[in-house]
Amino acid sequence: MAVMTIRNIDDAIKKRLRVRAAVNGRSMEDEARDILRSALSTDEPRARNLAQAIHDRFAALGGVDLRETRREDIRQPPDFGE
Repeated sequence: MAVMTIRNIDDAIKKRLRVRAAVNGRSMEDEARDILRSALSTDEPRARNLAQAIHDRFAALGGVDLRETRREDIRQPPDFGE
């Protein structure tokens, strides 16, 4: 097993870890191991496509039907009198 030292942890984070460990009846070290194990146990890659990530997040809410917007004809380019 490897040994790891974590320095410069905010006091508020350390306090929350201590309280969480006490609630779960563990040492702070064991609680930190459990948090790391839980956070890193899934190999599921996160979506790297922003549009797909947004779609996945809101897909369960259903869609919205928007009326079609009429597009105007393409205008002629300006003539600069060449």
